[in-house]
Amino acid sequence: MLGSFSQFFLDLYESNPKWNFIYFYDPKQADRVLEGLWTTLELSVVCVIFSVVIGVAGAWLQTLPNRLVRMVVQGYIQFFRNTPPLIQLMFFYFALGQFTPTYSPDGWLEIPIISNVGWAIISLSFFAGAFNVEIFRAGIEAIPESTKEASESLGFSRLQTYRYIVLPLAFRVSLPALNNNLVNLVKTTTQALVIAVPELLYQMVSIYNDYSTSMNACMLLLFVVYIVLVGILVFGMQRWERAMNIPGYGS
Repeated sequence: MLGSFSQFFLDLYESNPKWNFIYFYDPKQADRVLEGLWTTLELSVVCVIFSVVIGVAGAWLQTLPNRLVRMVVQGYIQFFRNTPPLIQLMFFYFALGQFTPTYSPDGWLEIPIISNVGWAIISLSFFAGAFNVEIFRAGIEAIPESTKEASESLGFSRLQTYRYIVLPLAFRVSLPALNNNLVNLVKTTTQALVIAVPELLYQMVSIYNDYSTSMNACMLLLFVVYIVLVGILVFGMQRWERAMNIPGYGS
């Protein structure tokens, strides 16, 4: 027998068919929503981490005296900044995916070693990472040259100066812009729908394709979930920004 919570939404559907919150009273649809939510969280967290690592590494490479390295980094930045993330997802999955090695667990079925989720992580991480490189580069340029020279006079190598002196200060300066980019990254994960990654938008579309009366309810849930996810990220980043604030650096 349905519980009072589930029964309420079932009664709501019977009295108003345009608002069919089927995932609240049908366990199968609830499982699809939970699977989509988990995939969205996994995709968001992993892409955020990788994009920040790419940004930090790319910003450091831009400080090297080797012109070829700097040109390669600039080429990467221009490629990913000047093309839509949706096109990048399709390019990685459908074009580069054709060259992905496969394995056969049963001797018949050929499975690529990189799944559609893997390609989404790679593509979105590189997309956001290109912006993060420029964000961190701007933060590095905000650090006075006298600070870098002082660290070098103490015997720090270029890498040590970047790791222990420049990066911690640049990170504080870069946090407001980084916050905006990471928020955009979380919202951009919905575009993984195009390569059939079973994230939340994919599951919502699948549910209302099967049950057309649930479209309004699915879109409402999707809207609320992303408000909450982005709100949590913004709140956490703002708390982090205040905790890391140093007078004279950052906001």
